[in-house]
Amino acid sequence: MNKHFQHDVLIIGSGAAGLTMALQLPKHLQVAVICKSELNEGSTFYAQGGIAAVLDNQDSVDSHVDDTIAAGANLCHSDAVKFTVENSRNTIQWLVDQGVQFSRNTDEQQSFHLTKEGGHSQRRIIHAADATGRAVSETLSQRALEAPNVHIYNQRVAINLIMDNERCQGAYVLNRNTDHVDVFQAKFVALATGGASKAYLYTSNPDGASGDGIAMAWRAGCRVANMEFNQFHPTCLYHSQAKSFLITEAIRGEGGRLLLPNGERFMERFDKRGELAPRDIVARAIDHEMKRLGSDCVYLDISHKSPEFLLHHFPTVKARCLELGIDITRDPIPVVPAAHYTCGGVMVDSRGRTDVANLYAIGETSFTGLHGANRMASNSLLECMVYGQSAAADIAAQHASAPEPTTAAVWDESQVTNSDEDVVISHNWDEVRRFMWDYVGIVRTDKRLQRALRRAKLLQKEINEYYRNYKVSNDLIELRNLAMVAELIIRSAISRKESRGLHYTLDYPETDSKAIDTILDPAIKD
Repeated sequence: MNKHFQHDVLIIGSGAAGLTMALQLPKHLQVAVICKSELNEGSTFYAQGGIAAVLDNQDSVDSHVDDTIAAGANLCHSDAVKFTVENSRNTIQWLVDQGVQFSRNTDEQQSFHLTKEGGHSQRRIIHAADATGRAVSETLSQRALEAPNVHIYNQRVAINLIMDNERCQGAYVLNRNTDHVDVFQAKFVALATGGASKAYLYTSNPDGASGDGIAMAWRAGCRVANMEFNQFHPTCLYHSQAKSFLITEAIRGEGGRLLLPNGERFMERFDKRGELAPRDIVARAIDHEMKRLGSDCVYLDISHKSPEFLLHHFPTVKARCLELGIDITRDPIPVVPAAHYTCGGVMVDSRGRTDVANLYAIGETSFTGLHGANRMASNSLLECMVYGQSAAADIAAQHASAPEPTTAAVWDESQVTNSDEDVVISHNWDEVRRFMWDYVGIVRTDKRLQRALRRAKLLQKEINEYYRNYKVSNDLIELRNLAMVAELIIRSAISRKESRGLHYTLDYPETDSKAIDTILDPAIKD
């Protein structure tokens, strides 16, 4: 049976951005939070490194801003960077007040331990050992569960946004427990669904990172920007049983060395910063060496540090590696690059507002201008919470005068049947991820991109026909969104006739003197 839910605010996504927004909204507002799976199953939970913030007296806002713009290959929006960094200290204090237990030094003041990561000129990464995302996710989830005005809906997958007179007023949502599609309506809707790294065959992201929010916003009429900049994390664990396990950048920040199979260091040949160069440079260097040598991986060695140091700073990495027979106190860790972060997304302003009235986008789903052509390490969680807070404040200021949504029609399933060809979904899913990895990966060419675009368009025709004729499922919804976002990534990459940051093409290896965003508008047909 289809159900109808009414709230003041609907938040689609339960990671750091969505939960921050839910907890920052006024307590008299009724808030629905839609979880694709369960709480603590998004990308936030698996983030290891930490949160970049200006907390040390030797650091400064200007230094953090300069580092971010440099890492972003001068494509960052300086106003967005400054806005985010200026709010970093207050954001960390809010997390501490919520109960997040960050790692501390052993001095008398029990000051926070700050580490250093690629692209940063100062130690400014506050962390909870090597499981910062887990500490943040579990704490905010607990606070949300305790909040009487926050209602958590697990096992729900948003399908489409509900529009009325160019105003967003809710979403159609599949209940995975009942297989029925329910209507969720609200005065305000926020997309906090994360990125689209599942478009690639190899990724550090959990299975839900299928670009749902970006695709829904595009279909609703929102512009997207800089979708060609997909960050490949340089160091994911290479092991047949590891799946998507990330080796935190903090290991390189604490002196980890990247090695070829023969034990030779190589990063100095590519950048004077060595292992602490920004992620785009390190990932390309690893990709180059693997292809040059025909090697399946390179190695990350931190064994010169004491066992006590490694256990204290990297307990999660140490334990997982040990499960797979790798003792990081003695052995180098086999690593490969993998798709990690979507730097582009739905265009928003400093309050998280999109092109569509009453629709917000926050976190990795959004394009704020912070990351430019390459996200600097540990700026992502900071962005989630800064913009989650600013969006909540904007909704609080507007809610009283906002009109109530008109009652939406129920989801019509009268013309569809149950599928007996689910194999089509799995085959198409696999094809999208393979051609994106092969043709739209770390190194690109016009020929590869055009080949990928033809495949993406053909697959979307097949998927949309399937979508029209059969009942929706979680896999079909994700595949439909993934194929659409894949096309947006490819179109953005084709339009950029230069190499900058994460977008490197052999046909245009130089960087233009002027940095310009790539903006796609659904109102303009290609």
